[in-house]
Amino acid sequence: MTGAGGRRARARGIDCGVLPPGRWNAITDVPGVAVGHCTRLGGGLATGVTAVLPHGGDLFRDKVLAAAEVINGFGKSVGLMQLQELGTLETPLLLTNTFGVGTCANALIRRAVAQNPAIGRRTSTVNPVVLECNDGPLNDIQAMAVTEADALAALDAAAGGAVVQGAVGAGTGMTCFGFKGGIGTASRALTLDGQGFHLGALVLSNFGRAGDLVLPGGLRPDPRGGGDAPERGSVIVVLGTDVPLGLRQLARVARRAGAGLARLGAFWGHGSGDIALAFSTANRVAHEARGDFADRRVLNDARIDLMFRAAAEATAEAVLDSMLTATTVAGRDGATRPCLGDWLDRRR
Repeated sequence: MTGAGGRRARARGIDCGVLPPGRWNAITDVPGVAVGHCTRLGGGLATGVTAVLPHGGDLFRDKVLAAAEVINGFGKSVGLMQLQELGTLETPLLLTNTFGVGTCANALIRRAVAQNPAIGRRTSTVNPVVLECNDGPLNDIQAMAVTEADALAALDAAAGGAVVQGAVGAGTGMTCFGFKGGIGTASRALTLDGQGFHLGALVLSNFGRAGDLVLPGGLRPDPRGGGDAPERGSVIVVLGTDVPLGLRQLARVARRAGAGLARLGAFWGHGSGDIALAFSTANRVAHEARGDFADRRVLNDARIDLMFRAAAEATAEAVLDSMLTATTVAGRDGATRPCLGDWLDRRR
């Protein structure tokens, strides 16, 4: 499903690797994972919030293992320091614009406290995780229009199955390689010890210098016919899997998102905030320890190359889908970005 009907990469015959996709070709192919959006468009605004829920329960009480990779650190995300130290994710993930981070963090805290009134009083505080990109070129970011109600609406809208992509939610005002960017997702179906698993990627694409995009097969779409504008964007990559992975393994998988970005022509410029976060739904961490030791099943390192390939392929395809499903939006002062799908259609 797309924001307004653009065909995805696979529907156009663009292949990003050799591994098969899952049923939805989305991060929601990982059982229990849900995605929701809230979009703010009009009156100079082109922004919103996207929520990713690793499972439908109480994440504060039933945490998932997670790790992050800061590919280039020009960013203002919240919650990564504790996530890196403890290796757990205890709230849903929210994606939004740079100036909406604090508001979204407050919304996550309020929801967690409502579910767990002991937070900050009789038990620990909660670590909200909010990731961001700057949509200022299209959105009136100074209006600071994202509200806690928007964040809650994205959380409440979260569902499994097909994911709406393109210029929606946090992706409404984003730009990628000079084209309209946004939200994209893809997945890979995996077989390990005869069992079926999935790895899915969801991206917020807002990176890449116009003219640098390289499609599989070598085509180089350029929306502006050349130029030397610097690379100043950002990208958020969320990787989810039901393969049981340890923290070190999750960090290594997150790092491979960078390979997927590089395949398309990204070089992670000086002013780019490029963050990848990986979580596994397989190994849960209870908020209240039940014993002195924890037994966890993890993937054999000798088999982890499959995860690396899946992460790189799904990331690249998700980025392409974020552009191919995006439609033109009119943002601040009438600013727009061309659509990659239109550029390809004109070449027929």
